[in-house]
Amino acid sequence: MAAGAGAAALVAPLASADSASESAANELTVTVTGSPVPGQNGTHRLTCEPAGGNHPDPAGACRILAGMADPFAPVPANQMCTQIYGGPATAQVTGRWRGRPVDAAFRRTDGCQTSRWDNLAPVLPAQ
Repeated sequence: MAAGAGAAALVAPLASADSASESAANELTVTVTGSPVPGQNGTHRLTCEPAGGNHPDPAGACRILAGMADPFAPVPANQMCTQIYGGPATAQVTGRWRGRPVDAAFRRTDGCQTSRWDNLAPVLPAQ
């Protein structure tokens, strides 16, 4: 009986460590600058599983991210893009997603970059 109690004591800390590492595996900082839309510039923290942080829409942002294979992939170098300027806003997303480090820059300088930004709404604010 004492052995069973000792085993239970070992399981509880491991479960807590797993929960902590799971949320740390999905923790991002989103910084937006240069947006002409009032209230959109600033830095927000976003956590997923569970959704939280001070992001304006953590549940929506986590839902979008969960449905994407690689939400922070850059535009391929050989991609043909329209030369339509989408505005001066820029964003930087850093942290960890699915346990991997993230350091992704976003801008709206052409059609591909604008599409990349728009595909991450509401992680990044609509412009």
